[in-house]
Amino acid sequence: MASPHRFDGDLFIPAYRPLACGDWELRVSECGFAPGYWSEGRMLFGMAALVRDGRAWMSITPFEIESQEVGVRHAHGHVLIFGLGMGWAAAASAAIPAVTAVTVVEQDRDILALHNALDLFSQLPEAARAKLRLVEADARTYLPDEAVDLLMPDIWLPLVDDGRLDDVRAMQANVAAAAIYFWGQELELARHAIAAGRGLDEAGIAATAAETGLPLVGPGEPGYAERLAAATHRWIRGRWLPGSPPPPLPSAAIG
Repeated sequence: MASPHRFDGDLFIPAYRPLACGDWELRVSECGFAPGYWSEGRMLFGMAALVRDGRAWMSITPFEIESQEVGVRHAHGHVLIFGLGMGWAAAASAAIPAVTAVTVVEQDRDILALHNALDLFSQLPEAARAKLRLVEADARTYLPDEAVDLLMPDIWLPLVDDGRLDDVRAMQANVAAAAIYFWGQELELARHAIAAGRGLDEAGIAATAAETGLPLVGPGEPGYAERLAAATHRWIRGRWLPGSPPPPLPSAAIG
């Protein structure tokens, strides 16, 4: 197994090895082309992916890292993660000094068993490893036993779906997190901004985020609107809320 490495930046990424448990399989390919969430695609070597019934649920690629890193970079205090997946967000969050605890809620026993065999978190320094706790439970009904500084839900297979905001609001009703970042957040904000006739700029995204009633991190930060627009152009152009055609995007955001 290769040694733990970094991926285009300073966030910790563990090394993976092929492994199967139940319907789940971790695959590691020699090389392949991988698109980014908002960046250009690139060739990767030793690319790991989590597959179920022949369909990839997650992979350690620019797309996955970029679509979660806004939340990870805001991690501090007690971080609550819904959905274990490949364990990247949990490991990367635990490695951040400002984080004191990481609770990961996962209801799939085969995923938990796969991680037990993989022992992914053993690659972390001891102090970071000690912050992690795995809980077998349903994210939609889980009640934390301590205050949550950041909630990061990632329990969905499709990148966009109509029930995502309702799911996150229901989770927040149970959790009362001080801050939230959910997977697919940029595309969800873009869809609702466009439906409301707003632009994909700082003002439009800030207004849309405020309407969600959720304490979302990201909106209002330098460069966030540009990255959101780039991800939107790449992943859901032409697939908008009914009756809401996409407005032209600024050339700087298209990449």
